[in-house]
Amino acid sequence: MTQSLEQAMVDFHPTLPLAVALSGGADSCALLVLCARRWPGQVHALHINHGLQAAALTFQQHCQRLCESLGLPLRVRNVQAGHASGQSPEDAARIARYQGLLELAHGDAEKPALASIAVAQHADDQVETLLLALSRGAGLAGLSAMPARWLRGGMAFHRPLLRVAGADIRDWLALEQIAFVEDPTNTDTRFTRNRIRAHITPALQAVFPHFRDTFARSAAHAAQAQALLDEIAGQDLAALLRERDGLPLILSLQALAPARQANALRFWLKSAYGVVPSTAQLCELQSQIAACVTRGHRIHIKVGRGFVERRGAVLTWYNPTDLPL
Repeated sequence: MTQSLEQAMVDFHPTLPLAVALSGGADSCALLVLCARRWPGQVHALHINHGLQAAALTFQQHCQRLCESLGLPLRVRNVQAGHASGQSPEDAARIARYQGLLELAHGDAEKPALASIAVAQHADDQVETLLLALSRGAGLAGLSAMPARWLRGGMAFHRPLLRVAGADIRDWLALEQIAFVEDPTNTDTRFTRNRIRAHITPALQAVFPHFRDTFARSAAHAAQAQALLDEIAGQDLAALLRERDGLPLILSLQALAPARQANALRFWLKSAYGVVPSTAQLCELQSQIAACVTRGHRIHIKVGRGFVERRGAVLTWYNPTDLPL
């Protein structure tokens, strides 16, 4: 069942002091006010200025006014969110935003470290994330959508509003007479999320009125199944890795059934190097592992920003840009 804002806050138990990521938009303004009311003196606001649109200064100024009215400290960080070749602008902005939030929350000589960070994604954002994953043909990891809690850079992040509908947040803001800034890019249908919001979400609401709840259940089932696969992969890798250098033995990989081998390879690449192979890359890697029956067989396959390569009896991954000149 979708929740009210009040119930969502009752179920939210972060470690204090708490940082709230504040963009100036409706959702983050509501979350900040609710957190400030529940934990007086224990809440800080963090604002990331990407500088990507003309309204960036307007957002920052609104955050400053809101924090002043609530008597809350505000930390601001300007970030460079330019995207690299082959990277989407949205992905670059997301990476820069989370890195900036971490740096602000960790504090410095003048500002104390904060214990956890809350961000304001809600039930509609979760639906959009799941639909985007489906459109890409994602596996269980993608279909798990966004977790309510996760760790990044040694910090606990929380999404306490994932079961609250976006419309309910705006209704609450109107009732409380709390101002926010409308992001002008939210109506730009060049962005896929905005097209989903404008065209698909209303159709789902008309045909499946409880779609937010059922989609959330499906994402939870996928997350549970993915957790089980990760546990199995961890057990397999413990048997596969050569103790000297922690690299998977090709001969041991060949002994695994194809699906289990694929699961172990995905887990190894993600946990050890932070890269996720595409379906085509993983299929080619498995084909080369199967064909690797002689000492001279070479494996060199692009995965993510680098390459999986055979080195003797084991596989390794490396990024050429990280190698010393």
